[in-house]
Amino acid sequence: MNWQNTLYALPGILLGLTVHEYCHAFCAWKLGDSTARDQGRISLNPLKHIDPLGFLFILFAGFGWAKPVQFNPENLRNLRRDKALIATAGPLSNLLLGILLIRIVSAMLPLTDPGVHTERLVHVLVVAASINFGLFIFNLLPIPPLDGSHIAFSGLNLKPETEDMFRKVGMPVLFGILIVQNFTAVTILPIGEMVGAMVRFFM
Repeated sequence: MNWQNTLYALPGILLGLTVHEYCHAFCAWKLGDSTARDQGRISLNPLKHIDPLGFLFILFAGFGWAKPVQFNPENLRNLRRDKALIATAGPLSNLLLGILLIRIVSAMLPLTDPGVHTERLVHVLVVAASINFGLFIFNLLPIPPLDGSHIAFSGLNLKPETEDMFRKVGMPVLFGILIVQNFTAVTILPIGEMVGAMVRFFM
């Protein structure tokens, strides 16, 4: 474990997870459900969104999770559409945040003198942008419990028991993929390559 890399990544992890969950909660509130607002989730305080076990997994295993935002489907005006919108809000916020961060870096480079402090700041910002691009891509995978599965289920007319079956197998499949990818040389999901391409494109 490289603690220096972890420290560089920590701001991007906290920022990305916080904004992601905040946008889920804010979108649910705007669509008619106040559950997340009543739970204090419409907040940019990371402590409102960080799951302790999930955060430890991020630090030591390279993947993890935040507290899921809860909402009451009965309060939504259009269930299928609104569930998809709530699910989309999180990853979309990470995409926009990643673009903003990488554009800040692009604007900084011609205006700042090279030096240790400048290099460290640029590195933190690039890592934060990369993390947010990674959250965007990863969360759109149509594997339960990721946001992409909620978007996919909203667009498909599946029977409830079929959705339940996918949800039951989704977590073990996802963990299996992540474990193989993080602890072996096998690449199942080329997220790193996609993130690199996005950084280069928006830079």
